[in-house]
Formats: sequence, C-alpha cells, structure tokens
Amino acid sequence: MPATPRQANLQLIRLARRLPPTLPARYRPLARAQKDPEWMDGVNGVNTPAAGPSGLPKLGFSAGQVVQEYGYDDDVDHDFRYAVEDVIGSELEYDDFTGVADGVLLWWRDGDGDLVDALVDVLTNLAEGAGIVVLTPKAGRVGEVDAAEIEESAVTAGLHATANVSIGSDWSASRLLAPKNSRR
Repeated sequence: MPATPRQANLQLIRLARRLPPTLPARYRPLARAQKDPEWMDGVNGVNTPAAGPSGLPKLGFSAGQVVQEYGYDDDVDHDFRYAVEDVIGSELEYDDFTGVADGVLLWWRDGDGDLVDALVDVLTNLAEGAGIVVLTPKAGRVGEVDAAEIEESAVTAGLHATANVSIGSDWSASRLLAPKNSRR
C-alpha cells in the first residue's frame, strides 16, 4: 500500500504502462489522463474522476448512489455511461435489479412503446426523492423522441422535468423528479 498520494499516482502510472495499448482509454488511466488532464485531479492528490461530459452535474448523480439502467442497447453513449459509473463509484445496475435505486438511466427511442408505462414501472424501485434521467436520440437522429412527448409523459406519470442537457453528439438527457410533496 503506497504511503503517500504521490506514490499511489506513480504506482498507477507504472501499472498503466504495463497494460496493452489496445484497451480502451477507460481502462488505461495514463491514456485517460493524457486525454483529460482534469481526470487525475482529486482531493488530497487521490485520483478521482472529473465531472465527465458537460451537463453531467445537472443530472444529479453523486458518489455512492445506486443507479439502475433501463433500455440499454448497442447504440447507447458508452462514454456517458462510464462517466456516470466514475461519478457514482460503481457499475450501473441492470434492469432486473430488485433493490432500491437512488437514480435511473432510461434510454428511450421512438418505437420503444409507451413512455408513461415505462416511467411508472421505473418508479417502483426508486428511492424517495430520486431522479430519472431519460436519454433520447437528438433531433434528426434515428429514434428521436419529441421533447413535448417526454414532458407530457412525465406529467402523466406524476413527474416534472428539472433539467435538459446534451449528452455527446447523439443523445439528449431530461432529468425527471417527483414533486416534493407528492405521494406515490
């Protein structure tokens, strides 16, 4: 166990140099640090991830949360998923997770069914005051969902939108919360 944060950083760099260069940057800390210098910044010199893609802090994720993911498919933004995992400090839970979740990622595309039903289903495992982040393809992309449909579905499910942000080049995110004084 390294005695100081500097020794920990040096040990991490030595380890990164031994990893094959074909691994994605997410698994090669040195490559990731070269690509994103802020990633190495942390409290007391300990490596902690930066905020991730712009807009990620507005979506309400924080360290230690349990975040459940629905609607995963090959077209999702993996960099965004990794950034969320970096912030919460663990992997995302699959849609069959039965515990209580502190947040939800819901990847939604046109043709996936009824968004109101999906939001109501997601609410069953959600902790009180937790948020749902609905990720949809941006306008002009295959599977795009109209923002009015998201807003209308949220209201019907007893939720309201608190933030809308761009995630990468292909996805938009809407954070939905239940009103503070409502009962489910």
